[in-house]
Amino acid sequence: MKTPPIVSPREWDVARQDLLVEEKKLTRARDALAAKRRRMPWMAVEKEYRFDGPEGPVSLLDLFEGRRQLIVYRAFYAPDVTTYPQGGGAYPERACVGCSFLADQVAHPAHLNARDTTLAFVSRAPQAEIQGLKERMGWELIPWYTITDDFDKDFGVDEWHGTNAFVRDGERIYRTYFVNSRGAEAMGSTWSYLDITALGRQEAWEDSPEGYPQTPPYAWWNYHDAYGKTP
Repeated sequence: MKTPPIVSPREWDVARQDLLVEEKKLTRARDALAAKRRRMPWMAVEKEYRFDGPEGPVSLLDLFEGRRQLIVYRAFYAPDVTTYPQGGGAYPERACVGCSFLADQVAHPAHLNARDTTLAFVSRAPQAEIQGLKERMGWELIPWYTITDDFDKDFGVDEWHGTNAFVRDGERIYRTYFVNSRGAEAMGSTWSYLDITALGRQEAWEDSPEGYPQTPPYAWWNYHDAYGKTP
């Protein structure tokens, strides 16, 4: 391994400050891109979609859990998915290891919920297998449903994986954004998820259309078990 130059603390700090200029440019570019997402046109969802959940059949509207926004990650998990070791034993489930990698990085959903946003996973696998995998991997907090119709085909995730963002106005549902391929690498943090939604982080510093909900930054943050509780 050929290492970079070894320098003094002063020289290292100068090099780091130079690179920080580029990092700040990237941060501003990311914020500008998120602002454009908040101005994307909305696509009306005209079809009724049904899923199987732990308690039985549910609709796409049910997946919102009463909140205004919904993020749906299609995890590549089905009876014919074989990227986990086969043959039973300690690894009877066969979910995509890449999708599992992402699931391991999902932040506590309470922070998304505090911004009126729900995250849900959907797959072709039956509920018995999904619940077994969730229990083994420690993903109990992620709502995970079974696709029963053309939802995956209609929303660009009939192969591999992808993340769709939706917003609702009463019972009317609209698709607002879609991320797949390497775009999924950033998913998992609360900020990355909010940045692909129609309403964004909903903080006052953001460049959002007039009338969008916004509150001061920091003020709404809380321990994940303290949202909705009075001090």
